[in-house]
Amino acid sequence: MTKVTLRLVEFVVIVLGLTLGPAIFAQTQTNITNVPVAGLPLGRELSHVLALRQRVETRKLASKLMGREMPYRVIVPPGYDALKLREPNGYPVIYLLHGLTGSHSNWTDRTKLAEYAAAHKFIIVTPEGENGWYTDSPTKSNDKYESYIVKELIPQIEKDFRVIADRKNRMIAGLSMGGYGAVKFGLKYPEMFSFVGSFSGAVGASSYRTLEELPPSLQKILVGTFGEPGGDTHTANDLFKIVSDASPQKIKAMPFIYMSCGTEDFLIQNNRDFLALLNQKKIPHEYREMPGTHNWAFWDGQVREFLAVAYRSLKN
Repeated sequence: MTKVTLRLVEFVVIVLGLTLGPAIFAQTQTNITNVPVAGLPLGRELSHVLALRQRVETRKLASKLMGREMPYRVIVPPGYDALKLREPNGYPVIYLLHGLTGSHSNWTDRTKLAEYAAAHKFIIVTPEGENGWYTDSPTKSNDKYESYIVKELIPQIEKDFRVIADRKNRMIAGLSMGGYGAVKFGLKYPEMFSFVGSFSGAVGASSYRTLEELPPSLQKILVGTFGEPGGDTHTANDLFKIVSDASPQKIKAMPFIYMSCGTEDFLIQNNRDFLALLNQKKIPHEYREMPGTHNWAFWDGQVREFLAVAYRSLKN
């Protein structure tokens, strides 16, 4: 049985000329059975009012590939339940990946993501990636992070939610480690994703040629994930190599890539190098560089920008 925790993101809603709810975008962690119903206009049922609110669900998927339950959050847009007839085909979906040492709850807990998403009517999924670099480990049989997302999580989301299950309406983005993961998913599965976003992306994480190139603090994690330089897993997940080796046909099929990085970020040169490669290979992209460092203030602003750019891309 799937356990689902709901967070209601409440809005000022006008129903028959009467205002319901607290100030717009006030967020509360609420047990759905404890929402007060007193004072609802015209005896309106609680379910009708809840249908007009955005909600954040925390779910768990019993993953066979991972050998354990994997939590994730889903942001459902306002009116999702009430507007079934007006939105018969569903909603675009964005998979938003967290960074190293983070978790699936980071995006909703540390940014105004739910507020930003409401303006564009996206369904947003924030998976759990632990510290696995969204990669299938060559040494740990139950660390199949890449396969889990592609083969289990995405099909489950498309089964449980009214998402538009096609390439155009499926996007992926992330920060730092998640930026690496998002770009990798876009490059390796171009038939699945139309739009990719990377904020402060660690796009060179698997591009090391010798172990001496790696900071001592990251050697164990990166070698444990990608293996020794030149190995099959290392080569298959090297973003620079994937792009460099891509044929014209593969380049033509690649998704649009949005990249951003702060000028004070320790990954800025890594991002500039990848930008140069995208330019060389003529892969469609947008790159933004502005003052900022590797922190949540930067990522909060950038996820807002990304949602706006992604929304415009769907309309064009």
